[in-house]
Amino acid sequence: MAGSVREAASRGDSLTLIRPQRVSFRWREKSEALIAQERDVYRAAARQMSFLDQELADYEPCPYDFRLSFVDEDGQHHHTCADWETSATFWRQSRKYDAEAALSHLNHMYNELYPERGMVLAMGNLAKRPQTWQLLGIIRLDPSSGPRLFP
Repeated sequence: MAGSVREAASRGDSLTLIRPQRVSFRWREKSEALIAQERDVYRAAARQMSFLDQELADYEPCPYDFRLSFVDEDGQHHHTCADWETSATFWRQSRKYDAEAALSHLNHMYNELYPERGMVLAMGNLAKRPQTWQLLGIIRLDPSSGPRLFP
């Protein structure tokens, strides 16, 4: 656990958990052109299978771009939410109800429930781009006075 990505980077970490403050989850609808481009990128990657791979199912990109703003020990940050579970939750809720209900569910979860009960953000970078940190996951985790998860 780190107070910021700068702290994690100073330790040489490439993956860390941060407990954010003042979280703001939001979304915007993607253009049809962007969704088509994401489909094409997936199809191109899926065609690069070996003879041992199973054929991959068609991929339908999420029609929304999810973003998360938060404050940590270094100040305000804005990240695209690359957490696949957020998109999966959107799809599951929209199939069960509709897109508006799915967005309302995500809004409640990330702007109210998680911040009230405790949350951490999984942040990571790549060896080729150690200065660029990505939001990899949003995790519901109670604050604890027990032992630390990481040294």
